[in-house]
Amino acid sequence: MYDLTKVHQAELAILKEIDRICRKYKLRYLLDSGTLIGAVRHQGFIPWDDDADVAMTRASFDGFLKVAPRELPKTMELVMPGQLHGGKGFYDFTPKIIYKNSQIHEESAETAFYDGKLDKLSVDLFVLDALPDGRARAAVAKALQAGIYGLAMGHRYRLDYKKYAPLTRIMVAAMAGVGRLIPLSWLVKLQDVLAKKDRKKKTARLYYSNYQPDYLYVTLERDWSVETVELPFEGEHFMCPKGWDHVLTWVYGDYRTLPPVEKRKPTHATAEIWVDVEG
Repeated sequence: MYDLTKVHQAELAILKEIDRICRKYKLRYLLDSGTLIGAVRHQGFIPWDDDADVAMTRASFDGFLKVAPRELPKTMELVMPGQLHGGKGFYDFTPKIIYKNSQIHEESAETAFYDGKLDKLSVDLFVLDALPDGRARAAVAKALQAGIYGLAMGHRYRLDYKKYAPLTRIMVAAMAGVGRLIPLSWLVKLQDVLAKKDRKKKTARLYYSNYQPDYLYVTLERDWSVETVELPFEGEHFMCPKGWDHVLTWVYGDYRTLPPVEKRKPTHATAEIWVDVEG
């Protein structure tokens, strides 16, 4: 088994800061993805997990962005999608709070391209936005987000076309080629505007507007995620969606069953993880 004690200490430190800030300013957050599974199944981190995820509804997320830069301690930093490589480097649309005194990838031209921000332990911040009611309107909203993502990929350090099927490879290359001609700042702004366009409507469902395109299928009933409950996690109590069982079942199916032993390993680091939790 991997010894991720210090990794989890650093991730927990970030989660505690998110919790502190949100409680101070009366904002809500939700443990999400594998971190939510950990809360339910392990009352803490999944033992082999090497990252953490948090989701916020749009109102809470916008409020958090206003205060987090001045509230976070010096060991942490909020990294926004439009900030990398002088505003010209894209990886995805997911903001992160990084733990500066850490490293999860070997130094390379690619890590330098992203200013060394993406080779740190971090907590991803996902945004839950209103999904338009009606199948057609919802599909259009998701398609627009996927299209903007495809254009923004033209500003990545590199694209790994081997991971795509032949037809998808052609589409990705075409979208990225066009996207290179569009300033990344325009695309970041457009993604934000389209994600927030229905924020004043009380639609029945929410979706993760800043997920990668292949995860945009994940939609949640509003009632599952707007209200929160507190679940124990590593000796603390953190906010989780009131409908946590609905959320996890929708996304993962049988989330309570452990994966095969050979899959119980860290998935985000490409090198031996270094972290100084005393720094």
